[in-house]
Amino acid sequence: MAQVLLVEDDPAIRSALVRGLGERGHAVASAPTALAGLGQAMADRPDLVVLDLGLPDMDGTTVLRMLRGASRVPVIVATARDDEAEIVAVLDAGADDYLVKPFSAAQLDARIRAVLRRGAVSEADPTVVVGGLRIDPRAQRAQLDGVVLDLSPREFALLHYLAARRDQVVSKRELLTEVWRLPYGGADKTVDVHLSWLRRKLGETAQEPRYLHAVRGVGVRVSAPDGH
Repeated sequence: MAQVLLVEDDPAIRSALVRGLGERGHAVASAPTALAGLGQAMADRPDLVVLDLGLPDMDGTTVLRMLRGASRVPVIVATARDDEAEIVAVLDAGADDYLVKPFSAAQLDARIRAVLRRGAVSEADPTVVVGGLRIDPRAQRAQLDGVVLDLSPREFALLHYLAARRDQVVSKRELLTEVWRLPYGGADKTVDVHLSWLRRKLGETAQEPRYLHAVRGVGVRVSAPDGH
């Protein structure tokens, strides 16, 4: 059973999901506004937050960024906005998954269980070390040669996913599926942009890589520099 906080302003949707998730064994609290949801999230420390984007007092993406500034609680975004760019934006802001409305309580329950399973695995993950890179998924902290890297949640997730598969070539399609949680694919440009940002923060370039190595037409791999 999970302690779930549902932040949703539509009373009919809120009531149906509270009832449906309750029938599936979850303990569900709800809030109709962003501010009420933030307050409950900080006070009650739920296992997971389901967050509507179209809230009356504040945009859900702003709420997500505020949550991420204070908590690592898993967040599933519920949205009526079926726009790839916006979905990528909320995932980059730190959402763990998303559902496009309308959806059933059964669908949401399956996503909740999947996100919590991933979280449980993540908690068991050891620190990943590749050369001078040290990545701690529990603390959400990455260091290069002892210096903490200033990474966004998506940059951290991307680097951790690649480093955990050191010396393996990972396709962009796999990254979109596993890191961005876009099961039907997405734009390779999204991956390219984030890899470019990561390279800059790692002090390297695509032309002179140290850790991030592009394999033309296949994908990318993380390997330790020579001498490590």
